[in-house]
Amino acid sequence: YVKMQPLRPDPTFYPSPRSAMRAPPEELAYMVVLNPNSNGKGRPDALAVLDVNPNSSTYNQVVGRVEMGVGDEVHHFGWNACSAALCPYAPHPHVERRYLLVPGLKSSRIRVIDTKPDPTQPKIVKVIEPEQLHERTGYSRPHTFHCGPDGIYVSALGAPDGNGPGGIFVMDHDTFEPLGRWEVDRGPQQFAYDFWWHLGYDTMVTSEWGLPNMVEEGLNPEILLSSGYGHHLHVWDLRKRRHLQALDLGAEYQMVLELRPAHDPSKAYGFACVVVCTKDLSASIWLWYREENVANNGSGKWAIRKVIDIPAEPADADQLPPILKGFGAVPPLVTDINLSLDDKFLYVSCWGTGELRQYDVSDPFNPRHTGSVHLGGIVRKTSHPRSGPLNGAPQMVEVSRDGGRVYFSNSLYSTWDEQFYPDGIKGWVAKVDANPDGGLTVDPDFFIEFGDERPHQIRLQGGDSSSDSFCYPS
Repeated sequence: YVKMQPLRPDPTFYPSPRSAMRAPPEELAYMVVLNPNSNGKGRPDALAVLDVNPNSSTYNQVVGRVEMGVGDEVHHFGWNACSAALCPYAPHPHVERRYLLVPGLKSSRIRVIDTKPDPTQPKIVKVIEPEQLHERTGYSRPHTFHCGPDGIYVSALGAPDGNGPGGIFVMDHDTFEPLGRWEVDRGPQQFAYDFWWHLGYDTMVTSEWGLPNMVEEGLNPEILLSSGYGHHLHVWDLRKRRHLQALDLGAEYQMVLELRPAHDPSKAYGFACVVVCTKDLSASIWLWYREENVANNGSGKWAIRKVIDIPAEPADADQLPPILKGFGAVPPLVTDINLSLDDKFLYVSCWGTGELRQYDVSDPFNPRHTGSVHLGGIVRKTSHPRSGPLNGAPQMVEVSRDGGRVYFSNSLYSTWDEQFYPDGIKGWVAKVDANPDGGLTVDPDFFIEFGDERPHQIRLQGGDSSSDSFCYPS
């Protein structure tokens, strides 16, 4: 007789957003770091481990590092598993939040990194080469990773030749092998970027940037001014893997990037950010929603409306980089958003103007601007209490599970960095404290400088506000 140990779920998996908010505070953060000036010879890209525990003797320091490849262009990354594994139909209840999957957006190489047994000393345990990815999925330039109930979902910007279509592929939870293309019927969808889902409605939503050949050499003004970048959201049947609806924001609303659905699976709405409007250089936030939530018509169709406008700021031409000199203004360039786990506060990073905004979205149709902090910016170059004038600006933003801390980095994408910050970006990471009733305060003690390296996405140990999806309402 052999006594079997019970298989218990990972303690960092939570059935509902409310239960996740009660989790202990994060002590470590993981961050990808790009080395843009390597030219095939310099220091490789890396995954850095940050100490974010204020009671630690190494607080506010890089305490670990694992090096990737030279010229990979690390960008976004994600956990292998999360709270979605607790869904009643999830086939992998035994998985644990242990591995980080880090793609090279330029190389299309995916590295699997083990954060155990010592979370400050992660190690590469598997590499998926681009040829295998291409053969299995038909895709290239892996971008966003989300841990689903039945596998690891990944968006890809395009095909190996840099053209389209872009889309989604799935990786096995256990072996990390690419299984294949997710879409059975893609309808009119060609561009890809972010994706998320409403598990309570068996619905996926995807967004649009552009094909690799449209973005890798920088923002193309001709494509932009001819409204050639993405301006749709796509709605899919998550189970049947079929396209249902294309929601057109309007051709002037260029580059629909980050998606943040309500965390509560009983709520059928979410927020999307638009980088720029070609008519006035403004940025905007859009709400997608199921129409029967508003008018009880039972149609079940999805709709979209603009709920936040952020205007461009006038500036003298001599303060602007060449790409903006003819416009006489700094666009906000909203490139990331994040939603607190209680679905109350939306955080908006304005990478052009150097501002992080907080909105109360308790009523998602009527957001209220409740706080702002300024750091960096094309013109402002606002200093941190521990720095001189800063370049770059709030870009990738991450929110702690309890909603009290907001972390952000300052680099977007190497070729785009050069266009908007031609003097060169010096990498940094900062944190603000969020008031539960609204309002933001820069933490004067937390500021990590990376020099010529450029930090991008941040993931918090044990989970954060953009890693997990939940199957049970709060």
